[in-house]
Amino acid sequence: MTARRSPTRAIGYKIFYRLPLGVRRQLVRLAVPKYIVGAVTLVRDTEAAEPGRLLLLRQPSGTGWTLPAGLLQRRETPLVGAARELHEETGIQLPLEELRPAVPNAVVHLKGWVDMVFEARVPASTTELVVDGAEVYEAAWHRLDELPRLSTATARLLAHYGMGPLAEPGPTDTPPPA
Repeated sequence: MTARRSPTRAIGYKIFYRLPLGVRRQLVRLAVPKYIVGAVTLVRDTEAAEPGRLLLLRQPSGTGWTLPAGLLQRRETPLVGAARELHEETGIQLPLEELRPAVPNAVVHLKGWVDMVFEARVPASTTELVVDGAEVYEAAWHRLDELPRLSTATARLLAHYGMGPLAEPGPTDTPPPA
């Protein structure tokens, strides 16, 4: 394999790698995009018949129903953040092993944030939902084929998983009438 090297680029990298590590890190921080990282949990009802039910939240913003989610705390892993937010917003406390990375696990949004998405399954009939009335007004199970009005961010996120009003119809789905 032959590499074509730009002399200017090669000189730039030589200079860069001779700089102290702290200076290199500062230069990289200046040059790369910054993102806010959040953790989201898609909680499904294990007892629901197809197409299934999803846990959604009604929050003070009033722009539509959302998913259990929130920003990561400093040095918090996405998995721990997802479990913490799920418990804070719904009262559901699950062992970390019961939260599985969704596929895709990371969703990069155009406005500068990244959602790390996890999935969990719980039986709705025996899962007590507890909301604080301040951050979350209501938590409720909704059939995937009868979702309420969703926030724009939630609708866009669910589309990555083939759910919600923005999801592309699959091979067996029929498109909505025009």
